Amino acid sequence: MDGQAQRYDAIILGAGAAGLMAAARAGQRGRRVLVLERADRVGKKILISGGGRCNFTNLGAGPANYLSSNPHFAKSALARYTARDFLGMVERHGIAWHEKTLGQLFCDGSAQQIVDMLLEECARARDFGGEVAIRCGEEIDSVEHGSELGFAVTTQSGHHAAPALVIATGGPSIPKMGASGFAYDLARQFGLKIVEPRPALVPLTLGGEEVLFREISGVSAPVVAMAGPKGKQASFPEAALFTHRGLSGPAILQASSYWRPGETVTVNFLPEEAPGWLTGLKRTTPRLTLRAILRERLPQRLADILADRIGLMSELGNAPDKALAEAEKRLAAWQFTPNGSEGYAKAEVTVGGIATTELSSKTMEARRVSGLYAIGEAVDVTGWLGGYNFQWAWASGVAAGDAL
Repeated sequence: MDGQAQRYDAIILGAGAAGLMAAARAGQRGRRVLVLERADRVGKKILISGGGRCNFTNLGAGPANYLSSNPHFAKSALARYTARDFLGMVERHGIAWHEKTLGQLFCDGSAQQIVDMLLEECARARDFGGEVAIRCGEEIDSVEHGSELGFAVTTQSGHHAAPALVIATGGPSIPKMGASGFAYDLARQFGLKIVEPRPALVPLTLGGEEVLFREISGVSAPVVAMAGPKGKQASFPEAALFTHRGLSGPAILQASSYWRPGETVTVNFLPEEAPGWLTGLKRTTPRLTLRAILRERLPQRLADILADRIGLMSELGNAPDKALAEAEKRLAAWQFTPNGSEGYAKAEVTVGGIATTELSSKTMEARRVSGLYAIGEAVDVTGWLGGYNFQWAWASGVAAGDAL
């Protein structure tokens, strides 16, 4: 690195949600910040989120809504910058919003409003004696550390140096948006451990006898989906969607973050029914069949396939109570064994990433590399579907931005 490097107080790699938030926060503390983005524009994942309306946070966001090898790590940042704090910024910028189910907040208009807001916050740095320069289309050729310049970053446009470097390049989910494992490569370069990444919030695929369920592609139903180790299963009461490849929909996407290859996903198709409901119907309406009962409660094609698999064809009055109890149990805990997922191409986020043991939960700074920070999806903190991952991006970005 020669002496002609442009110097800054901090260089942030990645102009997504976390990177822009950190840049705005540091800039408004009077820092000179350079943001380098590989894509041709900032905030690409923000723009496609929430069907283009950006599910920008969740009012219920708390540590319990996140997966991490250290479930306590996210507590500090989430407590210091809450969903209400971000909502306050949204309202100051005059962005109209609405709440959907389960505390999910969306723009009334377009996700572009959130990107514009973040860029305006970066521009406000000048009011505080700071500066945020954002450069898109920048491929990182090398990152070095240890010289008198601190961190030296070389791109095709030149040399840049700063005493602080923030890794905000996300994970490998949605590669068509330019996502990659660059954050992990960089972390390894500096000796930081990585928790093995895997696709999360991702549709699951079915094979074997379960291929039958692909025949009802497009059918959706409210269910409770469960996945994870026995005794510690996470449970999600939302819609499941059958696809031409397997299972999707919010309940399945949520469960997928907890699912590991070889494990099952459990689905309760009739979560409103209490134990004993079928034997109760036998007493009151003995001439009904299970197929007819399921058709009243579920989409017809789903009802038929479940009835066929259970195989209880007689009228309820002619069925033994034991057989009805078994049918109840199966409908309340239907076991699917996915043969895989649709991978990073369809995954909304990544579970795993830079190990939290390497970072300060207060500042996001690497414990063993002074001036190196990691934020957002690059870190081993992954939120549920519904605005939680954005809230982690905002909170971790603020934590780092306040420390730069």
